Amino acid sequence: MKAGTVIRSFTAKDRRKVVLRTPKWEDLDDLLELINSLVDERADIFRAEKASRVEEIDWLSRVLASLEKDEVFFLVAEVDGKVVASSDLRPQRGYDKHVGVIGIVIKNGFRDAGIGTEIMRTLVEQGAKMGLKVLTLSAFGTNKRAIHVYEKVGFVETGRIPKKHFRDGQYIDEVIMTKLLE
Repeated sequence: MKAGTVIRSFTAKDRRKVVLRTPKWEDLDDLLELINSLVDERADIFRAEKASRVEEIDWLSRVLASLEKDEVFFLVAEVDGKVVASSDLRPQRGYDKHVGVIGIVIKNGFRDAGIGTEIMRTLVEQGAKMGLKVLTLSAFGTNKRAIHVYEKVGFVETGRIPKKHFRDGQYIDEVIMTKLLE
């Protein structure tokens, strides 16, 4: 898929206009700010250290190349010209090529507005278009808000790794969730 392709637009619960589209090079600074703001917030994400500009350039170049070759579906949410969320759907290979793995992050101040739900619905639709049969994702067991969104679009808990993460002196389970596509 081409960089910068608009997939859909909608109005969030807080009345802000949201554009869901594939990323483009011009998003580099917004994406770097997004991930680093989540690290600063100590959000329930799997990244613990800030990304450098060089790391983000390398990452975005790989994402855009994979997107152009249809190896991955990547989606950002833009509000007022700024990227406030990013997500991806990665088809697996070999015996698992019918499975897609989802990742999603949303900037503080843009949660609870329906953006995550719309992103997840879009990823599910895209997974079906890609011919995938199973979608899966992982979440911190403490991330009740995200787990609620995943359940709302039809994901169910299919596994749990106790004490998978250790943060701030506490162990946190990793919840594995799955949605079967028909």
